[in-house]
Amino acid sequence: MSILTRGEILKEIRKGRIKIEPFDESKVGPGSVDLHLGNEFRVFKKVHNVIHVSERTSHEQVTEVVKVKKHFVLMPGETILGITREKITLPSDICGWLEGRSRFARFGLLVHISASFMHPGIANHQVLEISNFSPMPLAIYPGTPICQFIFQRTVGKAKYHGKYRAQDETNF
Repeated sequence: MSILTRGEILKEIRKGRIKIEPFDESKVGPGSVDLHLGNEFRVFKKVHNVIHVSERTSHEQVTEVVKVKKHFVLMPGETILGITREKITLPSDICGWLEGRSRFARFGLLVHISASFMHPGIANHQVLEISNFSPMPLAIYPGTPICQFIFQRTVGKAKYHGKYRAQDETNF
């Protein structure tokens, strides 16, 4: 398996094999594409019950969607779910990794906790598990190029058919 560089990413986009909507070529770096933060977030409700983590547990039960016009203030130790403005569609022989950007990590901002792998054949907006590990509140702004997507060729072909195959701002 190999990481796609800028030239290879652009080739795959021009062929229509990788789709990024909306697409801005200036956001393609040497080995990744920057993705922008959308304006909808899932914020955890303040609950007093124990949440039992199992296959049947749903994050929708303990979160509520908040639409932001200007910015969202993320308190120290707080985690929320965000979503990228861009929708990414991959062919069956390309997968990817969602990673944070160093410029924001230096403030203690994580954009995903553990779910960074994106399967071949996805066609969705990327959900971000955003956490503030700093000792100070952080204001995060919709439209910020907050993370990067790294493309990788697979050995063989596959297509993701799981629960989150078509997530967008209405169902993340």
